[in-house]
Amino acid sequence: MQKHPDLPQQFADLGVEPPILKALAKIGYEEPSPIQREIIPKILAGHDVIGQAKTGTGKTAAFGIPTLQRMDRNKGLQAICLVPTRELAVQVTGELRRIAEFSKLRCVAVYGGQKIQTQVHQLGKKPHFCVGTPGRVMDMMGRGYLDIKNVEFALLDEVDRMLDIGFRDDIKKILGQIQAAHQTVFVSATIDGEIRRLSKQYMKDPVEINVSRDSLTVDMIDQYFMTAERRDKDRAISAILKNDNPDRVIVFTNTKAAARKVAARLHKEGFGAMEIHGDLIQKKREAVLDKFRKNRLKVLVATDLAARGIDVHDVTHIINYDLPPEIQVYVHRIGRTGRMGKRGKAISLVTREEGKLLTDIEMLINAQIEEINYEGYKPSPRQAEKPQGPVQSPGEVLAGRMQTSNADGQTTTNVRRTLGGRFKPARRRR
Repeated sequence: MQKHPDLPQQFADLGVEPPILKALAKIGYEEPSPIQREIIPKILAGHDVIGQAKTGTGKTAAFGIPTLQRMDRNKGLQAICLVPTRELAVQVTGELRRIAEFSKLRCVAVYGGQKIQTQVHQLGKKPHFCVGTPGRVMDMMGRGYLDIKNVEFALLDEVDRMLDIGFRDDIKKILGQIQAAHQTVFVSATIDGEIRRLSKQYMKDPVEINVSRDSLTVDMIDQYFMTAERRDKDRAISAILKNDNPDRVIVFTNTKAAARKVAARLHKEGFGAMEIHGDLIQKKREAVLDKFRKNRLKVLVATDLAARGIDVHDVTHIINYDLPPEIQVYVHRIGRTGRMGKRGKAISLVTREEGKLLTDIEMLINAQIEEINYEGYKPSPRQAEKPQGPVQSPGEVLAGRMQTSNADGQTTTNVRRTLGGRFKPARRRR
């Protein structure tokens, strides 16, 4: 991990107190990550904060540590944290409980897919910190089991995903219920106009933190694409797994049907794959994730929504069976590898019609994604059609990536690299 010379290098230097320092040492946190170095002092000082941080940067601890430290164990509910999915609710709550172990603070999670009676019982124990999905939080508030009007901390994790899913109205209703003076924190992998508008409505002079613009280039991840039509993709994944023999892999699909199909195919080939998606009951999803976390499952096939709670530090490969239709989702996906100072590998299977989408992703991450080939795999030839010009390789045929000249004599690839200085020279990855 690269250290910033102007920022404190230890948790104690950030103002973190002994009970939490003891918990962090037990967890194994040796030093704060860049986002933690920036956010922890701001929250401890009482500022509203908008933090841009991708998955795997330690963002949960970044807002959890200072919030827990500022809480009073003699009071009741003091913090509400909204997250987009049930899996993330479980993950965040688990992290907060570990951090709060020696502070005697109680943290609970409320989310769909678990019996309401179980969560009502937990809320009856007067927790200090509640993490939940917007829908279940609204439900519990409506039933009279959850009263947030006096909370002192409102935290929204992965705000961009909550807005994408359609929780905007629920978020506004929940934040509107808070009557006491409170501190508000937004954490998001991307920050757009909609998030800024929401912050203007519910925040007071927020401090905006983006550790570095380069955080979106995910420098610890080697990124590649393979040309693969729909009929080629199963063969392409098999070639990746056979040649790289990765330790732990997440394969992303855009649909539940594709997740089921890919997992069944890989399992049949002996790769020990299982899938998670929205149609699986919560108990089954948690069982699959538990196997993956404990390294008893090598390949996990997932849809984006179902994968939001995955927090496994030693994922070696991310494979995009489908490119996500929203380019910001690409950052969320590949951010699950290349963690804790270890290099990761992300490979996207791209049809010839998706070249423009791939170029949009390159513009977002400010880097060029190189094509990679594997022994034993060759893309199918194009379907017969009328000749349109010289024959090109499969990679060249990808829309928006052909090496054709424009009026100024530059190739389109060079134009893409030099437009407004937005593209860095491509790095040759080994």
